[in-house]
Amino acid sequence: MSSPIVVGYTATKRGRDAVVFAARLAAALSVPLDVAVILPAQGRSVITPPDASYDRHLHTLAQQWLDEAIGRLPHGVAARPRIASSDSFAEGLIDLAHDVDAGHIVVGAGGGGLRGRHRLGTTSTELLYSSDVPVVLVPRGARKLAAETPITRLTVAVGPRPDGGALAADAAALASTTGVGVRLLSLLAIDLPVSADTAAIRLAHSTQASEVLAATNTALPQGMVTEVVVADGDSIESAVAALDWQPGELLLAGSGRLAQPRRLFLGSTVGKMLHEVPVPVVVVPRAHHHEGADV
Repeated sequence: MSSPIVVGYTATKRGRDAVVFAARLAAALSVPLDVAVILPAQGRSVITPPDASYDRHLHTLAQQWLDEAIGRLPHGVAARPRIASSDSFAEGLIDLAHDVDAGHIVVGAGGGGLRGRHRLGTTSTELLYSSDVPVVLVPRGARKLAAETPITRLTVAVGPRPDGGALAADAAALASTTGVGVRLLSLLAIDLPVSADTAAIRLAHSTQASEVLAATNTALPQGMVTEVVVADGDSIESAVAALDWQPGELLLAGSGRLAQPRRLFLGSTVGKMLHEVPVPVVVVPRAHHHEGADV
């Protein structure tokens, strides 16, 4: 595992959440961390003409932010400051990820969310509909967790159909590198009219979920899975809320079924899960893989 991690930074609490978690992940994977500030592209505004002195001021300010952010990181994390310009923050992160051959792009939650929960902002939403690099969504308040907290478990959200092993391959690479166990999770949510035969439908769904979990389990290296769970609830949100989540846990989920190959597209199930999941979420593009053991 050698692919670096790119984290989008702004001098805000959300930016610090992202950097603190990205440092923990980089330490767990033994990879470099590129802390990036994306500035507006020169000449992007058609109203305000380019101003070289203002651009220099922004660059100097960005460098100060990066120095302060990296200065607060634990010793042993190989963090590198990056300043780039782009038409959008998300586009700049994707371009930088391509330049350094990053394995993940990490971003913080959008504004206004509850502590310990996810809220999609403009950047994360754009990434989740355009990135070809796995995106890690960090919940609000992640900076409060002790920097030395290790990655303790990887939960893999398995969809209603086998994905041909793509998600399993990424889970296996991440779990083997960090040395943690894997929990396979399938969600069984029932949201039907009163007249529906919910017992029969629930049984059919449970059987299907068990079959898909078994297929995914087979795709993982022997002995890697520590737990297989079918989460039950009246809704996706209630099923997720009833689960136990460890402070050092990660949730790994795949793109929605409408995603183009090697691109992200946030499916409705993962979108609903984000309302209740209190841990960072890694969203993996369809058919994503790297050479060797890279995630």
